[in-house]
Amino acid sequence: MKLPYSWLKELIPQLPPVTELEPIFSQIGLPLEGTEDAPTVPEGVLLVEVISAEPIEGTKLTKITFNAGPAHGQHTIASGAPNAVGLAAGTMLALVTPGTELGGMTYGVREMQGVESWGMAASEKELGIGEQNAGVMLIRAGEAPAGTPLQTLWPADTVLDIEVTPNRADVLSALGLARDLAAFLKLELVTPKLPPVPQGAGQIRVALPDRGRVLERDPSKKLRFGCDHFAARAVSGIQNGPSPLWMQRRLTMAGMRPRDLIVDTSNYVMLELGQPTAIYDRRDVAADGIVVAFGLREGEKVRDLLGGEHQVGPEDLLILDAGMSDEPVMTVAEAFSTMKQPKEGNHVLGVAGIVGAAHGQVRADTADVVIEAAHFDPVLLRRTATRLGLKTDAVYRFERGVDPLIAPHAAARIAELLRECGGGTPEQGQTLVGTPELPGEISATGEQIRKLLGMHVDTAEMRDILGRLGCRVEGEGDDLRVLPPSWRVDMVIWQDLAEEVARLHGFVNLPETLPHLRVHDSNIGASAPSNGRAELRRTLSGLGFQEVVTYTFTSDDEAGKARAELPNVRLKNPMTADRTGMRTALYPSLLRAAGAHGKGERVLLFEIGRIFPASGEQERLGLLMRGDLAAKTYTDGVRGGFGVFKGLVEAFAASLGASFTLEQLRGDEVPSALHPGIAGGVVWNGQKVGWLGAVHPEIAAEFGLKGDTFILEVALPLPARDWAFADPSRAPAALRDLAVIAPTGVSYGEIVKVLRDAGGELLESVEPFDVYTGEQVGVGNRSVAVRMTYRGAKTLTEEDIDPVFAAQIEAVKRQGWAIREK
Repeated sequence: MKLPYSWLKELIPQLPPVTELEPIFSQIGLPLEGTEDAPTVPEGVLLVEVISAEPIEGTKLTKITFNAGPAHGQHTIASGAPNAVGLAAGTMLALVTPGTELGGMTYGVREMQGVESWGMAASEKELGIGEQNAGVMLIRAGEAPAGTPLQTLWPADTVLDIEVTPNRADVLSALGLARDLAAFLKLELVTPKLPPVPQGAGQIRVALPDRGRVLERDPSKKLRFGCDHFAARAVSGIQNGPSPLWMQRRLTMAGMRPRDLIVDTSNYVMLELGQPTAIYDRRDVAADGIVVAFGLREGEKVRDLLGGEHQVGPEDLLILDAGMSDEPVMTVAEAFSTMKQPKEGNHVLGVAGIVGAAHGQVRADTADVVIEAAHFDPVLLRRTATRLGLKTDAVYRFERGVDPLIAPHAAARIAELLRECGGGTPEQGQTLVGTPELPGEISATGEQIRKLLGMHVDTAEMRDILGRLGCRVEGEGDDLRVLPPSWRVDMVIWQDLAEEVARLHGFVNLPETLPHLRVHDSNIGASAPSNGRAELRRTLSGLGFQEVVTYTFTSDDEAGKARAELPNVRLKNPMTADRTGMRTALYPSLLRAAGAHGKGERVLLFEIGRIFPASGEQERLGLLMRGDLAAKTYTDGVRGGFGVFKGLVEAFAASLGASFTLEQLRGDEVPSALHPGIAGGVVWNGQKVGWLGAVHPEIAAEFGLKGDTFILEVALPLPARDWAFADPSRAPAALRDLAVIAPTGVSYGEIVKVLRDAGGELLESVEPFDVYTGEQVGVGNRSVAVRMTYRGAKTLTEEDIDPVFAAQIEAVKRQGWAIREK
């Protein structure tokens, strides 16, 4: 939130200088993100009074005749600004006089289309005081005598940029921020002079939604009300035009763009009091009044002030211009039953608390208005704003919680400003309907608060602190019964009181003590999953893999290219067109990351992340390898390939003390991502956990990957097994070689399984050393030669090994395979 320092200084006359504010804001939990010098206008810029404005025939220029004051007299300029056309006499402009340097240019007198142009009428941007550059800066008639230097009315200032946490909606205004600073610094607060709230009945009749209707639309039961407080007041005879210069200055420094008196007044009161308001042209509001209601029809469209169109429905709260019967209307149900046919055009005045509609907006000729100041349910508005994709200054405040009692005061303040600055006549009464919910009483003890804070604060000081914040504090001795002020909707439980005490007593006063570690039973072992992931990361990094962290979002197009399951979980508000759903597999993200590497580079990647298939959310580990493991230099290097990738995975498993085997996948078992002939199922500690293989060539081409790419994807957590250290055997190993002839469709894993099952406890390992295909083994067959290692508790003899070896040969023959003889 941005506010000029001078505004806070007006509310707190003894406020410290800007240079001392940064630590103060930090101590009250509102960090000062930065300050910005707001310069005054250059010397030589004067206020001039328009005498006449006439179009220059045959051009798009306007001849403006003006009075520059006693020292300079009457002159003319030719201006091409669009808002110079039809300027009313008496309107004032900011004129850069001849001889003044502005923006690296010195202005003078020159002739334009036969008009002697004496200087230039400037915009806010040209003067360096704002961003408005669509036309010349307009100043209301009579702001100051003609010839007054603009510097005297627009002095230099400092803009404070304060970070406001979501729970502190009470400081989203000049008054709220000043109130908090004054309470902390124990300084006098000079509140704005607010007019009294009229007590009589107003002209505008208002109907609010009944609570039963709200609950019907809220299955979550999080809503409490739709609108529980609504103030409406009519003001007539306003001379609309530029707002006062002091108001324009404060709006500009707060980051808002001045428009005209009526709109600027509404924005100014929002910045001053924190209450967003809306002002409607009286011509568009039916004589019978306003209805606050949920959407009348499914799919109804509302055109907003800026021309955008939004589709609203029964779950969205609207402000309606509705004709009603002569009987008092107090509920939406009654309002609907008595509502007359809407006028031609859209009857919606606005989406409640978010944005005004084109119907009812203030125009250049608006003279009579209806002021709306209301209190809306923050949850309801947040839902609607998110669904419609609208984030305005109004909903930014409403969704955080606005003072439920400030609405009638804000309406009265706007009416008074329109009277003072625009000559308007407010109606004598003011419509006020609804009973807002207010913060309830909170009970606590001083000892409770001291124990929570871990420091000593006298109960008397607690009472003083809470009283300075506007709370009503009762109770005797150590007991505290606290009623928060209406603007502190965030104070709900006694811990909130403790926070306020700590904040104003000073966080810097918290004692430095070592914390006592108290581990709840439910937290024992809670770090195990995190520790397990860390171990996976360390092990893979040690093997040369590099971790990537990719988006969990994907699109139908990317999933289609990777032949993965299409996203089942869709985003309501996707960031981009290629991030519309939650991914259903990990490998597409790895393929996209691999594609970003240069051709021929070695790529070893891994990712630990979540996927969201139709079966439910899962955590996965993915590995990818492409390119040579070691480039060829003066040595041959290590070429990449399936065997190398499998070897890296085996080393990964061995480092974790796990068993790893790969079972060949065939036919429909092969994942759509893999090459049909290079695909295997990963068995980890005896359990199937995923798959490994070469990326299907067509998928690789879709991702721009040339050459072989190998991937693995397994489910986490990986199955664990009990294991322990054992002394290495002192007995020597015995070796036997065996060549098994089997059909080429039989995988190596199947051969090894038969040999291991028959080998019993003496068989320690099986390793392949040769594969042969040719005439000697027959067409469609291959010979797989393996070396088997046997070891026992003692040195094995031929008598020990021969029976086991014979059993293995017999098991091979039972499968229909043969043994290759020498």
